[in-house]
Amino acid sequence: MALLDIKNEHQRRSILTALSAMVGFGANHSMVRDTCASFGVEMSSDTIKTQLYWLEEQGLVSVKPKGNYLIAELKSRGQDVVDGLTFVPGIKRPRAGE
Repeated sequence: MALLDIKNEHQRRSILTALSAMVGFGANHSMVRDTCASFGVEMSSDTIKTQLYWLEEQGLVSVKPKGNYLIAELKSRGQDVVDGLTFVPGIKRPRAGE
């Protein structure tokens, strides 16, 4: 597996985990970015937007533009990925006990 693939898997997992922790399961991309950074997964605004749109294509989040921000909301399938109940290629799987 290429380093870029590993990086993408971790970024996507972090985004889903961040949204899962938010009140209402949603936030703007800047808040998601800051939360991911607190996990040790730092991303540029462009990267987080790209990853959010990828996650939307997979049916895991919904994304809506609002001004200069993207508002992302976790879908039930995205929560299943966070909980380890569903596996989606391209997203890091949780380890036992996580």
